[in-house]
Amino acid sequence: MSTPRTPLIAGNWKMVLDHQQGTLLVQKLDWTLKDAKHDYSAVEVVVLPSHTSLRTVQTLIEGDKLSIVLGAQDVSAHDAGAYTGEVSGPQLAKLGVRYVAVGHSERRQYHGEDDTLVAAKTAAALKHGLVPIVCVGEALEVRRAGQHVEFTVAQVESALAGLSPEQVAGLVLAYEPVWAIGTGEVATPEDAQEVCAALRGAVGRVFGADAAAAVRVLYGGSVKPASIASIMAQPDVDGALVGGASTDAVDFASIVRFRDHPA
Repeated sequence: MSTPRTPLIAGNWKMVLDHQQGTLLVQKLDWTLKDAKHDYSAVEVVVLPSHTSLRTVQTLIEGDKLSIVLGAQDVSAHDAGAYTGEVSGPQLAKLGVRYVAVGHSERRQYHGEDDTLVAAKTAAALKHGLVPIVCVGEALEVRRAGQHVEFTVAQVESALAGLSPEQVAGLVLAYEPVWAIGTGEVATPEDAQEVCAALRGAVGRVFGADAAAAVRVLYGGSVKPASIASIMAQPDVDGALVGGASTDAVDFASIVRFRDHPA
């Protein structure tokens, strides 16, 4: 993959691991990558624990001076106030969180998050120095209708509305075809490239060529060690948002080390 953009592999633990399990996973992930002499400047590694595990994982990362980066799975559109159950940007920033997923398909599906709310959360993350991983993707019926490109491009344009080119250049987009999340189905590398290229093209049309060249675009959707190399070989795919496989340290380390696999 010839690109100046540093590849990013982010592990979304969803609601799977508790804080003790998360600690063990990060320790094992760190050991495994150290054994492989992983270069974190060449491939950035991020874990996205559930909110109840953030403080524990932060303490481990900071205390042991790990190169693994801390992320969160969601952020409130509000800075503070009577919003029971939500976690704000300032609270996440205080915990040393650097990345935060915004608009994940499960948030959209189960919590009714629409494009307007995703845009507000994206802006809130940026306001407090967090890097949003803005998730977009189509359901199976959209894909079958051949409307997946238009659908995902519209989601991106809505999520980034009102941002500056500089802000867009520094954030991350994640294409996650809904039909391929947790199903064992994986979009082909060509499928991933088609949409990721379209998203980058949309950024270029609205925010300029520099923003398009800088923004990182990830693929997410049942990513496995066996599929990662061919996906990462695509010119507009800059990394992966990994779900289930990220809760296994050996599998996740193998995905991070995608250059060790034949494409």
